[in-house]
Parts: sequence; structure tokens; C-alpha cells
Amino acid sequence: MGGLMPKGIVTMSTKEIDRGELIRRVREKRLTQAKAATLMGLSVRQVKRLCRLFKENGLAGLASRQRGRASNRKLAVETKAEVVALVRERYADFGPKLAHEKLVEVHGIRVGRETLRGWLSEAGIWLPRAVRTLRVHQPRHRRQCLGELVQIDGCDHEWFEARADRCTALVYVDDATGKLMELRFVVSESAFDYFAATESYLGHHGKPVAFYSDKHSIFRVNQEGASGRAGGITQFGRALGELNIDIICANTPQAKGRVERMNKTLQDRLVKEMRLRGISSMAAANAYAPEFMEDYNRRFAARR
Repeated sequence: MGGLMPKGIVTMSTKEIDRGELIRRVREKRLTQAKAATLMGLSVRQVKRLCRLFKENGLAGLASRQRGRASNRKLAVETKAEVVALVRERYADFGPKLAHEKLVEVHGIRVGRETLRGWLSEAGIWLPRAVRTLRVHQPRHRRQCLGELVQIDGCDHEWFEARADRCTALVYVDDATGKLMELRFVVSESAFDYFAATESYLGHHGKPVAFYSDKHSIFRVNQEGASGRAGGITQFGRALGELNIDIICANTPQAKGRVERMNKTLQDRLVKEMRLRGISSMAAANAYAPEFMEDYNRRFAARR
């Protein structure tokens, strides 16, 4: 096959050289166009085109005309620089997925998500997953049905960053779907606030089979010597018992990993959404919560 290489051709792929040999056989009537098309995985029409190119230009006619040129789909260097600069200015602490959403929704900039991920990694804005700390705990298998188990937790955080005081978000997550079911901002975890959040949950979704929580004193009596039905059950637990809803207290934070991971997601995604909207109070955050939950569940909740 080396004899087929004409002068002036510096580089050709093995695939192109092999095609040249087959086309030469077709031109010499030693191989039919149909058989050559089968061997090359092409149509007979494409083989005819290659035969014409071979006749006109020899083996050079089979070389890709795109070789050495930039891809037609490659974005301009200026576009890359503009996108990276915009992310660095407005979305420096956003992950590639969330930054991609904002570029599309807010700025009308359409660039591939993986392309953006590569740009941000190259610019040092995003740390690739491969170099982050590996997960230690194996996640527990999801329940089968919506409402079978709902994980609940209170997350104390700087939800409004420096714009307002620190507060707590009460978070209810369905175990089967990962759906964010209830979200309420309060001053701190209290039985009164959990009663209000649970009442809202029941009004929107009906009764779950069980709630899964930590061992906070709202859910479990932690005093030594507590015994008996009245002595070992909190007010919140007693109210759930009257509704025939179980309350299960996890032994470790990892056991209720679904809601723990949701807390981290909210600390990232929700904080930034509220920053972009200028939300600086619990009242405004609670007013925005239904819109955020609907959008989050549409994007990420598992379909069951």
C-alpha cells in the first residue's frame, strides 16, 4: 500500500489508505462497487463519489479536506474567553451544571455543558470530581413508593450570606424520589415550627407512612430514666402517633443521607438563587420556596 502514496501527501490515515486500495481495485474492475461499499460501510453512491475523486486527484482525493482545519462546530476563542469571564464575575462559586443553566436562562448563551465544565476546569474555577474526596458511606437503597418514608431535618446556615441573620431551614425530602416536599425558613428548630411545617406537608401531600429524623429532643426523649408511653414520647411524636404516622430516629447522620445531601445542595443552589433574586429575609425566602421546590423537582426528582 505504500506504493499508493503520491508525492505531496504528507499524512493520511490508515483508513484512507485502505480505502484507496479498495477504490483502486474497483477502478481496475477487480472489485464491484457494491462489494467495496459493504467492505467500507458506505453506500454505493458514496463509493461512486470516491471513484470520481480518485480518478481526478489520485489518493490525495480521498484525504479529508477538514484535516488541519478547525472544526466547524468549534466555538470561537473569543466566545470561550467571554463565557469564562462572565462565570468568573457572576457565578464563580457555581458548579458547571448550575452555571450552564444560568448562562442559558439569564444570558441566552448556549454552550455545551461538558464544554463549559472543561473550560472552567482549565481556568481553575471548577475542581474536577476525580480530585475531590471520595464518598465514604454507601447510600441506603431508596424506598419503593412516594410517601413511604420522608426524611426531615433542620439545617442551620447563613442562608442569606451577609444580607441578613443566620437562620434554619426545615427540609422534608421523599426517600423514594428525592423530591423536595417541604421547605420552611425559621429562626431555629422548635416543636412549634415542625408542627407548622408538618401541617403544611400534610395539607399538600397527605399522610406519609413514616418520618425519618435525627435524635433531636423534638423527636425523641433523650433524658435518662424516661420510660412508659407518656415518658418516652415527645409532643411531636405523640401527635404523629395520633395520626398513625411513625417517627424513626436515625443513629448516624449518614443513615439519613438523603436529607443531608439535600442540605448541601440547598446550601449551594438555593443560596445562589436567593442571591441572584436579592432575597434577604425569611418571609421573602418562604414566599420563594414553592417556586424553588417546583423548579428543583422538575429538574432532579426521580420519576416513580
